[in-house]
Amino acid sequence: MTDTSPPEIALEARQSQAARLFSPSAARNRDAIGDLLAGLLPPSARVLEIGSGTGEHAVSVCQRRPDIDWQPSDPDAASRASQNAWAAEAAPNMRPSLDLDLTRPGWAAKLEGFDALVCLNVIHIAPWAVAEAIAAASQTLIADGGLVYLYGPYLEGAGTAPSNLDFDRSLKSRNSSWGVRARADVEALFGAAGWDAPERHEMPANNLSLVFRRRSSF
Repeated sequence: MTDTSPPEIALEARQSQAARLFSPSAARNRDAIGDLLAGLLPPSARVLEIGSGTGEHAVSVCQRRPDIDWQPSDPDAASRASQNAWAAEAAPNMRPSLDLDLTRPGWAAKLEGFDALVCLNVIHIAPWAVAEAIAAASQTLIADGGLVYLYGPYLEGAGTAPSNLDFDRSLKSRNSSWGVRARADVEALFGAAGWDAPERHEMPANNLSLVFRRRSSF
């Protein structure tokens, strides 16, 4: 059955238990994301997640794939503490979270050798420069045969879900640099960085998973 509820509001109130944070939207979509990612990641993959939030998505994937090595990150200290608390309790294959702010020059300078870059519900609550930074860094951070996985709502012209249009207006009213991104713009950005047109997977609440793989001739 198709889920027609509005897309997740990333600025929701998060519940907490000690350092661990709980996100209602993560509770709704973590299984769908976890199942998809668990089937996409190569064996023993080293994964970099940008903007890991509460850490619940990372735990969901790591529990499904104990062979992988997951590097969470976030510019928010409370989120990093939550990710580390979740890792200590439920996911020993998660590394200590990194303080990565993609608006700071040189954020990726000491990073290398990942098989996948994962970014969930981030590029619509950040300046477009963050999406550009991800695309640019993906050219050198991700090993041959690796992938980039983006999850979230997208504008798709006349086919855009009404709830995503409403969400776009709401985001822009909070911050003029935010907004639901046009799928065509995101695909063009990563295409220019050497990635093939993505596999597209429909997800709950009018979201999409975009899976980019390296263009063989790039």
